Amino acid sequence: MTKSNTTISASITAIGGYVPEDRLTNKDLELIVETNDDWIQSRTGIKERRILKDPKKATSFLAIQASKNLILKNNIDPLTIDMVIVATTTPDMQIAATAAYVATQIGSNNAFGYDLQAACSGFLYAMSMAAGKVESGRYKKVLVIGADKMSSVIDYKDRSTCILFGDGAGAVLFEPNNEGLGWQDEYFKSDGAGRDALCVKAGGSLFPASSTTILNGDHYLRQDGGKVFKSAVSAMSEASNTILERNNMTGDEVDYLLAHQANERIIEAISKIMKLNSNKVLKNIAKYGNTTAATIPLLLYDFQNQFKKGDKIIFAAFGGGYTWGAAYYKWNKLVK
Repeated sequence: MTKSNTTISASITAIGGYVPEDRLTNKDLELIVETNDDWIQSRTGIKERRILKDPKKATSFLAIQASKNLILKNNIDPLTIDMVIVATTTPDMQIAATAAYVATQIGSNNAFGYDLQAACSGFLYAMSMAAGKVESGRYKKVLVIGADKMSSVIDYKDRSTCILFGDGAGAVLFEPNNEGLGWQDEYFKSDGAGRDALCVKAGGSLFPASSTTILNGDHYLRQDGGKVFKSAVSAMSEASNTILERNNMTGDEVDYLLAHQANERIIEAISKIMKLNSNKVLKNIAKYGNTTAATIPLLLYDFQNQFKKGDKIIFAAFGGGYTWGAAYYKWNKLVK
């Protein structure tokens, strides 16, 4: 499935990231809900998470900051960006695309934008959309952002969710590549039968906002942790191994696994099934927790200086819906 040198591939040429300054540590949570630092770390691998406390700042703020970081650091003219995709579960508004606002605020006035909602799989899906647009030859620069203000949908009395999630954003720029590098292959699936196990029940057309939904706490994220854990391990492992088989690869040939940072135990279980050495499995969940659509781009942001041209990377994600998948990517040098 590897791209030939005569076809256009879509490769990442620039990366940006942003997390809020305020930290919510496990010790802080001990004062809010019945839990403790040892229990949280042993169950999830999380030590702290970042929180955007300003109620006047939303997901768009996170996305804008990550995009500006990418643009300024790499000296990119925002007017040359053709398209902006924002993967998010927590858009600023139910109607009015966050991506359109972000594009305007960063000066990408020649771009069109839209939001993509696939929960924790959102950024992986959005990268696929961007790759397809670039490979078509119609678009030269596509900005993909994963951003979520998860603190806006978290019930801090619910121990099963409040220990997991944080706020953050990451961004990547896709451009054409003629060396066979970049996006190579993808395998995505979904199963709507599992949607009640991980969801925000109210706020949509099925359960519009009302005094009843507010009193019931239906605007908060709820999950069946055990069911989601088992489904995530099975689904991401199956998708990742399918990618390896389709591309005649073994775990030994993979340079890095960038898996959605939901739970350290999930990541470790997947890496064992794929038979990967621990040094190939990248993690930053201890610092940020689960930032939903932002986990994979924040991994790219934190570890970008570690990657070498030609490195074989496997992306994997699982999210509410259920949605899941994996992708194969060959690393190309960044702009700077």
